[in-house]
Amino acid sequence: MSVLRLRASLLSRGTAGLGRALRPEGSACPGPEKGASWTWGRSYSVNAPEQDRRRDAGQVELLEVLEARVRQLQTEYVSEVTVNRVEVAPLRTGSQKDLEALGLVEDRAKGDASSVVPVVGKTRSRWVEKLTQEKSDLYKRQQHLEVRLKEETFCESQIKKGVRAFLSRKLKSTKRMPDTGKEKADIGEETAVAGQETAHDTVRQEPFQKALKVLERNKTYVVDSDPSGQMSEVLRHSGKQLLLLSCLECLLSQNRLTQASDLLLSYFGHSGGRRVLTLPMYNCLLKAWAKQGSLHQISTLFSVMNESGLTPDLVSYASVLECMGRVNADFKIIESCLKQMVTDGLQLENLFHKGALHKQERMMVLKAIQKVEPGFSPPPASSHKIAISPLLRDFYSKEKPASYPKLPLPLLELQKRFQQQLTLESAMTITIDSVEKTPVTKNSCQARNLLKDLKSQWRKALLKTFRETKAHMSTQHSQASLYPYLCLLKNRDYVDLMMQLDSCLPREFWESLESEATISSDFFTQEKVWPDVVLVQLGTHLVEVLVQAIRMPNNLFSSQTEKRLIPVLYHVYSFLSVKQIGFIKPHPAFNQLVAEAACTKLTFDSSVMPMLCPPKPWTSPVFGAYVLHPTKLMRCLDGTVQHQQQLENCPQEHLHSVLDALNLLGNCAWKVNQPVLDLIISIFNAKGSKKLDVPPPMSEAPIPPSYQFSKDASSLEKSRLRREIAQCHKTTREMYSLRTDALYKLSIAHHLRDQIFWFPHNMDFRGRTYPCPPHFNHLGSDMTRAILLFAEGKPLGPSGLNWLKIHLINLTGLKKRESLKARLAYANEILEDILDSADNPLTGRKWWMDVDEPWQALACCMEIANAVRSPDPTAYVSHLPVHQDGSCNGLQHYAALGRDVIGAFSVNLMPCDVPQDVYSGVAQLVEEQRKRDAAKGSSIAQVLEGFISRKLVKQTVMTVVYGVTHYGGRLQIEKRLKELDDFPKEHVWEASIYLSQLVFTSLGEMFSGTREIQDWLTRSADCISKSGSSVQWVTPLGLPIIQPYHKTQKTIVSGSLQSLCLMRYSDVSQKPNTLKQKNAFPPNFIHSLDSTHMMLTALYCHRKGLTFVSVHDCFWTHASTVDVMNEVCREQFVNLHSQPILQELSRYLVQKYCSKFQSHDSPKEMSIKEKLMLRTLSHVPERGNFDLQNVKKSTYFFS
Repeated sequence: MSVLRLRASLLSRGTAGLGRALRPEGSACPGPEKGASWTWGRSYSVNAPEQDRRRDAGQVELLEVLEARVRQLQTEYVSEVTVNRVEVAPLRTGSQKDLEALGLVEDRAKGDASSVVPVVGKTRSRWVEKLTQEKSDLYKRQQHLEVRLKEETFCESQIKKGVRAFLSRKLKSTKRMPDTGKEKADIGEETAVAGQETAHDTVRQEPFQKALKVLERNKTYVVDSDPSGQMSEVLRHSGKQLLLLSCLECLLSQNRLTQASDLLLSYFGHSGGRRVLTLPMYNCLLKAWAKQGSLHQISTLFSVMNESGLTPDLVSYASVLECMGRVNADFKIIESCLKQMVTDGLQLENLFHKGALHKQERMMVLKAIQKVEPGFSPPPASSHKIAISPLLRDFYSKEKPASYPKLPLPLLELQKRFQQQLTLESAMTITIDSVEKTPVTKNSCQARNLLKDLKSQWRKALLKTFRETKAHMSTQHSQASLYPYLCLLKNRDYVDLMMQLDSCLPREFWESLESEATISSDFFTQEKVWPDVVLVQLGTHLVEVLVQAIRMPNNLFSSQTEKRLIPVLYHVYSFLSVKQIGFIKPHPAFNQLVAEAACTKLTFDSSVMPMLCPPKPWTSPVFGAYVLHPTKLMRCLDGTVQHQQQLENCPQEHLHSVLDALNLLGNCAWKVNQPVLDLIISIFNAKGSKKLDVPPPMSEAPIPPSYQFSKDASSLEKSRLRREIAQCHKTTREMYSLRTDALYKLSIAHHLRDQIFWFPHNMDFRGRTYPCPPHFNHLGSDMTRAILLFAEGKPLGPSGLNWLKIHLINLTGLKKRESLKARLAYANEILEDILDSADNPLTGRKWWMDVDEPWQALACCMEIANAVRSPDPTAYVSHLPVHQDGSCNGLQHYAALGRDVIGAFSVNLMPCDVPQDVYSGVAQLVEEQRKRDAAKGSSIAQVLEGFISRKLVKQTVMTVVYGVTHYGGRLQIEKRLKELDDFPKEHVWEASIYLSQLVFTSLGEMFSGTREIQDWLTRSADCISKSGSSVQWVTPLGLPIIQPYHKTQKTIVSGSLQSLCLMRYSDVSQKPNTLKQKNAFPPNFIHSLDSTHMMLTALYCHRKGLTFVSVHDCFWTHASTVDVMNEVCREQFVNLHSQPILQELSRYLVQKYCSKFQSHDSPKEMSIKEKLMLRTLSHVPERGNFDLQNVKKSTYFFS
């Protein structure tokens, strides 16, 4: 039976579930009923005197595990459970659970989940009573401590109430704008019960402070917080600030302006809350009151802002002037405002450029200004500043490159495609046909109709339950925290979220919300960031409603006349080691129904599909890619905010080159290689092919053996059978994952088979670029890459056919050590096999199947066949991308940074007649050392005779530049040794340790300069992170980078079903993770350099009119333009490393992290740690004598 993990973040876009371990080890909890996991470190005796001597913690931990195990066994025993309401299932008391855990009480669900039937004839023993009493005392002490900890919050709430009452009396004489945003009853299918909802949802104006206070309280348990309290004021309050800002935006989006103002003023009323208030909070209120034309409220907020010590910015003054324009304010008032604006150092002209005013706002602001200065008119937009990077001065100083977009399309065609994309994104989802063949039978038709009827019933049940729980929450203090957020949308929209219907939140719905509201349209056009805790609580609430509401008949597949409704979803527990994990598990009958329905449609979010028109160009960190769907310029984990803040604070001219490179990559148009796609689909539906990496269907999954033993079975036999069963289950899961992944890719490709499409791009925090659509893109596997062709074709020209042949041999992996001439000659020798593969791929000699990249090789065979059979091969228009790969690109950058002659020769920075293979070179050094050790009598060296190969060391050599440790290298080599059938398995452990040491030693000999640079970067990051800062740097193109590695923070979020553990690894309020910071800095720095090289190559290739895309250090273009791309690639690598990269990095780090103590009057005032940091960051490794100009002559630098 399939298991659905509880996903707490239903409202977020991320695909990673938040339902991991429900509670960390050792964390406090109010009760184990919430799904806590516990561990213990000793064995326990059942003897009562022995138990009496155990500590409280050990007793409770054992008891909780026993209780959890009992609940699990009971869940497995009970086939049907009926729960009337999630809220009415009371948590069982400790004494009840004590009895159940010891088998003294049986708990069976008969009509109600909380029914408990005692077993007659069993009595409580003395030690059970003692444990019960001790546990009760422990729980009371914990509750008492929590009450004391919350006293401060209670006092603060009383202060807020007093301040609010005082401000209300003070402003009572003034005319206040009434709240216009009263919640309206839903219409349509909700009309029949609108009267029931209105009593609870239409005129409620409860104080929002209570909701905010409960939200803060529900964050509950935070583990691993900063004990020193030395974080900055901003970082300490960042979580509360985000929560408060989201609350204000929530109120304003419902037009509850008065309540939003009261909330802000209540924080202003005491110094602790005043420090939490930020300028964006005031600005959102100013913009809202400006739309209302309430100059008095604007004036009050400005006074409060000044008393808080905050200086108004352009957004603040734009709101004031907009309000003055709406109410036609007096001349003197406007004049005073403009003078104050100049006093604050703000220029009037910038209002119309940096203020991002909408059309109506612009008119009102201009109206107010022209009342004082009649001749004023907004200045024309100034030309953008040229990027200051010396690498791009020539690029931006010359004439502009080809027009946008790259593929020449008529204007009408572009407009048509834009409308198609707009329609697709407005619908939010798209349903396409699956390529998996499923026979349609009478049973499947009946199952589909039944499933459709059930969904219709579930929607009504969900709507009813959601109304009831929402009304219940509006009256309960303990659950009021989510109520305002649940009022943002109509009830049916939340039901659509739970049902995942296509009609959820279309563009027209947002437009109607905006037209009904009178506040700034920014609330609807800009993405709002909500705290993770709010998202988790909303998600868990919707899950709880799902579990409670949806039901189905118990006799779906039988002819019984008696029908009884049973739940479709069950909340159950399982165990991972000693951790208790919660699951949402569907009923087996529902699984059977879905399987028999055999749905032939797949539904995707529109944001994961390729675009049907050229992407929006990236013009800022918040604008680009999809037409409607908000996309992050820098992808990161949910809750990570430092990257976006850095980008927004960075001068925009520093980002121009990065944004231009992303736009050029996304500007490449694609189409589907239909012959190859049809072949792959035919094999996919014919039970797949392991040889060709086409996953088989689940019918081919191994069947686990029966778990039955004879009476005299030994423990070894039982252990062997358990491992065999576990391996079968693991293989089945892997097959399902691979099959589903291939199904998504092939179905999307089939849907787009007659279309031209685009992949919008963004980047990670190091600057490495990625296509936004996750399933189908050119970064995929061999199968996916073979399906893709450039939509724009170019004639092969004089050298294009030769490059196609060389590209084919590169894909086979057969001539890696041979020259390009030898590869071309080999391609001509096997031309007959190439043509046979193109003509008869499945019935011929099948030469293409026995190579490294079979599907891409087949696509290339077909392209070569079409070219050689054309009347003029030089005029043949080719659409196939040709690749040029860097030769261990990370080591290439290290060798160039250190000017390492030996390292440069090993990674093809020096001209050679044949390509140098660094992997074979390392393998040769390892073998030489092994021979010397074997001669000295080393037993493990003697065992390894004949097993040292290029493949054995390749992965470790390739990843050592990206920060792999000795431990990681040992694991890689261990895996390779296990793949060798002839190698004795009893020596794998010892051999992997021995070989990993030899590999690292050999690399140190070959790349001495590389090791010095790595060590310097590691030491620098260690000093920086130990000082309490994260490592930051700026790439040669001006992109700011910060490493998001911090101490893990675990937050326990309580729920009715269970508790959830929210893990944060990049919370800026936590100390940096020193180990991750220092280990990740060298590889991340090199990644930022290879992305810089790629972006430079993309920009200058575009200047020369080339089509260019990349897969990190693998560059793609047309066959006819490979020579030009190779020239540009080498030139830009030389230009990049001609800059003093390490020296600039050192100066930046010293200025950023040592400027405080460098300003001391004398070096004696500096501490030892400060001196060490300054010395480490300033000491740049010396460089060798390698001449970078040799790279331009190296044929195999990229080949």
